[in-house]
Amino acid sequence: MNGSIIETACSIDINSKDQTIEMGSLSISQITRDGQSNARTFSIKLINCVLERPESKKPNWQYFTITFDGVHNGSLFTTNGQAEGIGIEISSTSGEVVYPGKAMSSQELTDGTRNLNYKLRIKRNNKSLKSGNYFGLIKYKLDYE
Repeated sequence: MNGSIIETACSIDINSKDQTIEMGSLSISQITRDGQSNARTFSIKLINCVLERPESKKPNWQYFTITFDGVHNGSLFTTNGQAEGIGIEISSTSGEVVYPGKAMSSQELTDGTRNLNYKLRIKRNNKSLKSGNYFGLIKYKLDYE
C-alpha cells in the first residue's frame, strides 16, 4: 500500500480518471470531404469541491484551469497505430480549442460537484491519409488558484 496526502480543492470522480472514448469507424472519404469526424463528448467529473483551504493563512480557492497534454503536432494530439494523416482535437462545449500543454481559460470554482464537458474529434493533419486502427493517449491536470 502507498499513497499521498495533497492539498486540492476538488477530487476527481473515479470514472473520470482513466477514460476510453470510442470514436468508431471513419471513412477516408469522410475525412477527405469534411476534414474531421463527428465530435464525441466526454466529461471530467469533479467531486467534493470546497473553496475554503485547510490552512487558514492561505486565500480560498476561486478558480481553476485544466491543461491537456500529450504527444502532439501543432494543435493536434498525435495518434499511434496503422492509420495515418489524422490527429486528435479537443475543445470545450463552448468552442474553446485545446492547445496541447497550454492551460485553458480560467473557470470559477464552486462548492460541490461539477461536470467539465468536452468534445473530441479526429481531424486531418498535413500527412497522406492511410487506413488502419489508431489510438491516442492524452493526459490532463487541474490547477487551482
